[in-house]
Amino acid sequence: MPKFRLTKKNRKIIIGLLILFISLVYQALRLNSQEITNQTEIIATPIASYSAQLHKVKRVIDGDTIELENGQKVRYIGIDAPELHHPKKSLQCFGREAMLINQELVEGKVIRLEKDFSETDKYRRLLRYVYVPTESSPSGLFVNDYLVKEGYASASTYPPDVKYSDQFKTAERIARINNLGLWNKCRE
Repeated sequence: MPKFRLTKKNRKIIIGLLILFISLVYQALRLNSQEITNQTEIIATPIASYSAQLHKVKRVIDGDTIELENGQKVRYIGIDAPELHHPKKSLQCFGREAMLINQELVEGKVIRLEKDFSETDKYRRLLRYVYVPTESSPSGLFVNDYLVKEGYASASTYPPDVKYSDQFKTAERIARINNLGLWNKCRE
């Protein structure tokens, strides 16, 4: 019988496969748990679960950050708009346009926030998906997705907040293919 030898290369492969397997199981359990939680909330208290997450936007800071009336800042999960006020970077191409469309979409409006895994980032901003109620959609316009799909932001995934990462990547591909927004104006 041949002897199996555990080399450094084999160990790295095995560890990599174990990490991949564990992360897949974790994601599957997390999604299943999220579905059960969402179904329970909708059945048990549909109005309470939605109203508890409703907030009014005081001001837009840039293309992916807002401030609520209570003073709390919110950073949109899964996207990255061009910088407008970064201390170490100058104004980036399409930064002003991204801020202006974000203002048009959310400033002064009541929005619904959805949490993924993380509560806040290192700057203590809430990390959330943002929805603006519309007449045509009961769930509202998904602002994070809209900004990427229209070329005002790019997809930017930071695990563990990955719930819509595939959706955002697809939206970015569509915006790039169609030369929308920054993909048309900001050629490097």
